[in-house]
Amino acid sequence: MAFINSQKQRELTITDRATQYGDGCFSTIGVKQGKLLLWRFHLDRLQQTLRKLAINEPDWDQVFLQAEQFAATFTDRGGVKILISRGCGGRGYSPTGCNDTTVIFSAFNWPAHYEQWQKKGIILGVCQQQLGYSPMLAGMKHLNRLEQVLLKQEVENNQWLDAVVLNTNNHVIETTASNIFWRKGNIVYTPELTGSGVEGVMRRHVITLLSTLPYTLEFGDYLLADLLCADEVFITNALMELVPIKAIDSTYYQEQSLLDVLKKRLYTC
Repeated sequence: MAFINSQKQRELTITDRATQYGDGCFSTIGVKQGKLLLWRFHLDRLQQTLRKLAINEPDWDQVFLQAEQFAATFTDRGGVKILISRGCGGRGYSPTGCNDTTVIFSAFNWPAHYEQWQKKGIILGVCQQQLGYSPMLAGMKHLNRLEQVLLKQEVENNQWLDAVVLNTNNHVIETTASNIFWRKGNIVYTPELTGSGVEGVMRRHVITLLSTLPYTLEFGDYLLADLLCADEVFITNALMELVPIKAIDSTYYQEQSLLDVLKKRLYTC
């Protein structure tokens, strides 16, 4: 099911700048029993990204109502994707004259394998391809996702479920589809995302939860060796939520005490 600018349709004009240049952003929202999860964080990220890209903002009340209608079709778990582009117009790369923002909604079933991942954990590989340094775009969930496409190909070619991704300075950034946290003693680490990577909504939620717990959270530039010596590792995104990592290549992890606490508090506030 898909809507474009509030009309039920599945076709987008080829002149839309989403197809021409990837000129826009998106957010993928988890749904549980007909309710949008972490909507405020998704809304904030969409707003922040559109402002950075200087794209006209849509009527957010209407966006929320439309998203709610999609969410209401799920009695259990699901997902709603909101994609916003600059619309049609401009000459070449120039966005001059683009005034009519395009908003696309789509709904999809929750990936069933995520439940198994949450319960049993997964093993990560380590990608050989690396993310470029791009402070202009870092943190945004923009429509230019070719790096992730290439990385996902590498994951599939190696028959991994997912993999750790480094940047060109050999710093840990994320996995191909999620943010990453690890704990060593009472200190929790997560990569700084000022030059590469996506600031995930679940990442932000976990950071908020950690502020209420007796752990120290540190952001920084970390090497793979820093990650491999952790006591506990987990990954996050809005759909898979929290997934324990059993191993990275041949390094295994036995603990998930922090993750167990976070799971209990995930949607209690």
